[in-house]
Amino acid sequence: MSSKSDFLHAAEERGFIHQVTDAAALDAKLRAGVVSAYVGFDVTADSLHVGHLLSIMLMRLLQRTGHRPVALIGGGTTKVGDPSGKDEARQLLTEAVIEANKQGIRRSFDSFLEFGPGKAVMLDNAEWLDELRYIPFLRDVGRHFSVNRMLTMDSVRLRLERDQPLSFLEFNYMLLQSYDFLELHRREGVTLQMGGSDQWGNIVLGADLVRRMAGGAEAFGLTTPLLTTASGAKMGKTAAGAVWLNPDRLSPWDYWQFWRNVEDADVGRFLALFTDLPMEEVRRLAALRGAEVNEAKKVLANAATALLHGRDAAEVAAETARRTFEEGAAAETLPSVTHALPATVVDLLAAASLVASKGEGRRLVAQNGVRLNDAPVTDPMQAVTLADLRDGAAKLSLGRKRHVLVRAG
Repeated sequence: MSSKSDFLHAAEERGFIHQVTDAAALDAKLRAGVVSAYVGFDVTADSLHVGHLLSIMLMRLLQRTGHRPVALIGGGTTKVGDPSGKDEARQLLTEAVIEANKQGIRRSFDSFLEFGPGKAVMLDNAEWLDELRYIPFLRDVGRHFSVNRMLTMDSVRLRLERDQPLSFLEFNYMLLQSYDFLELHRREGVTLQMGGSDQWGNIVLGADLVRRMAGGAEAFGLTTPLLTTASGAKMGKTAAGAVWLNPDRLSPWDYWQFWRNVEDADVGRFLALFTDLPMEEVRRLAALRGAEVNEAKKVLANAATALLHGRDAAEVAAETARRTFEEGAAAETLPSVTHALPATVVDLLAAASLVASKGEGRRLVAQNGVRLNDAPVTDPMQAVTLADLRDGAAKLSLGRKRHVLVRAG
């Protein structure tokens, strides 16, 4: 497809598009005027993470090309739980936890989208889903859904094929997501729903519902590809857990390090998807080979961190990395953990979130992967004491690229 609208052309060029419903008609609509498009985010944690970033960057691109993104917070659908890609039902959250998560997630968007009158808007589907009356909903909305078709959706079919239980609560999720599209069409004039490729079935159902219940109105769907690293790993996952967007969950330094340490084969693709760099520059950097690819990784880390945390935080992280790796210094801007001393190395590795478990810490020590003040650690039970502090802190390192300052507490 060779799109003429600025949004679809840029989205194709940068690698955002997996599937589109009626691409030619959507392209024409985008050229004709401002299109409002939404992406939904359930509130299962108090921050979004890098796994959500592809959809966020797509909304950013939508806004930069003159259109209007709608970020939909799933305060209502989170109470049901999306079965897509799951082998079991999500843990049901309390109202208090959902509300706290909503406040944290709102902050995740602030760096990427410009909110205000005529600009991006953020809504919560609890506003309408919590007020639904069951019998009228079944009569007015449920009659447009075929159970035969719903059973063919991957979110349902794969669960049943694996003999995993699927609750009636979860089975309703696709109806509620479809109803979100209809409600946003009525309230905000939304005509496009975007999401990950695992949401294709739900998005198509939602577009169908809009056409059926809004007098044949235009409704479109667009999905992004399933994003994995060159080695096949799930994007945004590390040994220490998710790569969170909110700074109280992950420091700017650790966020910078995540991008600096991506695989060589992923640099060009990630520069196109996760930065605003012009494609001419992306292609130039993607062509670098050998030692020069490290310079491209630094550009990626600086640009991605500046988008989320600001230019100053990115520059501090870059300078910290330079001092730590090129000069061997324990820069004061490294992440730090305060812990009572003496403490064992394995306890400090876990406390600093350098490892997911103490067992992992012991394995890494046995593999000569841990250093204290740049000296190899051979015993996971080695005690770190006040005598190990240099200018008030000891540098604990995992491999060559992950460091934390240990302070006495």
